Amino acid sequence: MKFCTVINCMDGRVQQPVNRFLQERFGAENVDTITEAGPNGILAKQEDEAIIQSIFKRVDISVNAHKSKGMAIVGHHDCAGNPAPKEEQIRHIRDSVSFLQKHYQNAEIIGLWVDENWEVSEV
Repeated sequence: MKFCTVINCMDGRVQQPVNRFLQERFGAENVDTITEAGPNGILAKQEDEAIIQSIFKRVDISVNAHKSKGMAIVGHHDCAGNPAPKEEQIRHIRDSVSFLQKHYQNAEIIGLWVDENWEVSEV
């Protein structure tokens, strides 16, 4: 089985469209899903070390045990956990990708934006 990993918002509206997108994008059968409220803001700002370490612990399981070949960090429209405007959230996504690449150098890491119509696009 082929796995990929997503660090996604806990908001249930984004789960299915993101998983479908990632299964296609990485050719994965399964998507290991790590959720937090506004994870793109958490990883970009790097202010809460405990949450960041929790995310890393879960990503490590996906990468090491499931041999995940790709990873995504997600931001979305109408996010209660990161209520920043779209432009700022996109910046958070890009900063999160850079931060994650320092820790997971062998993984392909992408950023995703989910718009008001629940359409997913790479940023």
